[in-house]
Amino acid sequence: MGTATRAVDGAPPARLLDSEEVLREGVAALVACDPVMARIVAQGAVPPLRKRPPGYEGLAAIIVAQQLSTASAGAIWARLKQALPILDAETLAAADDPTLRAAGLSAPKIRTLRAVAEAVAAGSLPLGALHALPADEAHRLMVAVRGIGPWTADVYLLFCLGHPDAFPAGDLALQEAARLADGLAARPSAAALAARAEPWRPWRGVAAKVLWAYYRVAKARDAAPVQP
Repeated sequence: MGTATRAVDGAPPARLLDSEEVLREGVAALVACDPVMARIVAQGAVPPLRKRPPGYEGLAAIIVAQQLSTASAGAIWARLKQALPILDAETLAAADDPTLRAAGLSAPKIRTLRAVAEAVAAGSLPLGALHALPADEAHRLMVAVRGIGPWTADVYLLFCLGHPDAFPAGDLALQEAARLADGLAARPSAAALAARAEPWRPWRGVAAKVLWAYYRVAKARDAAPVQP
């Protein structure tokens, strides 16, 4: 059974997306509250659970993969894990720059990984407690760390922690799926999509998964988060 998260703005608490049962519960809630969601789910937009490892290593994997092809990100990640088999904040902080550069990491990504390690050590980024916070509060703590942008924060909260209300409104595939679902002429902006998602609280994370699944149905190809 899923762990409950704190309610947002008086909304009932939603459980973490740690099982198919909770995912189905979220989908049912969205279908009941939004005719568009009901229509696209009926058309086959049934999302998979899809989870990634949480903690420092899970966040590091997202940072490493930013703006890279799957193949390039996988190769860099494999070299990094070979150099640092135990990849946590303490190990990364102790690693020297030549080791990190040899794995293929760029200077900006090294700075971000170090900033995250420092924030974890200082306690300003409590990775082990973010799941219990409202999505907006957890998001604010993450983007306060230099190098972590909104997309990275929300993708971590949704896929690594299973936060049911995390919503990466800046994601390009998500915007395109929303355009198709709502019959819009152009993709909505991040702000417009965030506003559109307000009625989906506290299941905005499930709504994101439904929209990605609808992208797959409408485009006949798989959809994964696409950083803006």
